Amino acid sequence: MLFTFRLFIYVSLLLGGAMAQETFVKLIRKAGQDGVHTYRIPGIIKTTKGTLIAVYDVRYTTSRDLPGHIDVGMSRSMDNGDTWEPMRIIMDMGAPQENNGVGDPAILYDPYANKIIVAALWSMGNRSIVGSKPGLSPDTTGQIVLVTSTDEGNNWTVPISITPQVKDPRWHLFFQGPGTGIVMNDGTLVFAAQYWDEQKMPFSTLIYSTDHGITWKGKLKGPVANTTEAQIVETIPGTLMMNMRDNRGNYRSVATTTDRGESWRIHPTSQRSLQDPVCMASFIKARVKIAGKKRTVLFFSNPNSTRERKDLTIKASLDLGESWLPENQLVVDPRSGYGYSSLVRLDAKTIGILYEGVGDLYFAKYSVDRILLSLKKK
Repeated sequence: MLFTFRLFIYVSLLLGGAMAQETFVKLIRKAGQDGVHTYRIPGIIKTTKGTLIAVYDVRYTTSRDLPGHIDVGMSRSMDNGDTWEPMRIIMDMGAPQENNGVGDPAILYDPYANKIIVAALWSMGNRSIVGSKPGLSPDTTGQIVLVTSTDEGNNWTVPISITPQVKDPRWHLFFQGPGTGIVMNDGTLVFAAQYWDEQKMPFSTLIYSTDHGITWKGKLKGPVANTTEAQIVETIPGTLMMNMRDNRGNYRSVATTTDRGESWRIHPTSQRSLQDPVCMASFIKARVKIAGKKRTVLFFSNPNSTRERKDLTIKASLDLGESWLPENQLVVDPRSGYGYSSLVRLDAKTIGILYEGVGDLYFAKYSVDRILLSLKKK
């Protein structure tokens, strides 16, 4: 099956005009494997020691979102994604399993403290998007819970809730991205987040920590109404750019802040540059080598459509998100799927992507040169 899939992707890319070279694609979680109905919601980081840590929803009985029997799973690779260790469960909130799920993970690596942090939404009973109410306790509202590891993912702490620190009690729900978090130039940890306000209108926002994840700051108003799953990069020191799923459809919303979310500025590319079928997307900044020189590039991945979750595509911006040239993009998978993805820098010449099929999770690698086709034409 894997060989057939790899051949399919290769032929599809070749027919689409991409470079004639085979793509590395690894099926790391298959629907039905280990008795699990569906694997969803990918997030991935690479540690200083080179360990890849992938997290995702383990949806045991159905493909549906919370509430339900869902845990957070983890897979590790010690060889840049060529092979993966068996899955481990790192978040399980206990009985009753069918009504005490945790999911939608976001993962962050803090190199200063050598700490991996995973954030997820805990729904005790029906306390996800539909069932949450104003308040702070688990019996009234969903909880944003964290686990951490300081030994490359070998051992993990028990989940702790930071909801009282970051949620306005008037809001109905508050939780993370999902996807990946970042570490700012000054060491501040940042996760994208989302909240449903007093009228149950969703807003993308953020949380941050200045003490390596011991305490967190939130309760920050978002820049655009009716936005949810977001991802964040630090374009220049002190400036954060948030890229948001927008329920109005057609395009992504984009905003920037220079005061960690106290105030926002709508970016000129918002609702005009990055088309989107109302789906989660991945957004990272990476130092990569282009024509022998190191440059800072923003990479973005999502289903490249305004209507359907198909044509999963990696795009690149050479000017910190001011423009997204159509030449600088590469189709990862043309098929229809669930559409979520998570990008990671593997090295100065290679970008990795963990992404959803239909109940499955795949990991693929692409050379930076293959994505930045505009530079090949010069």
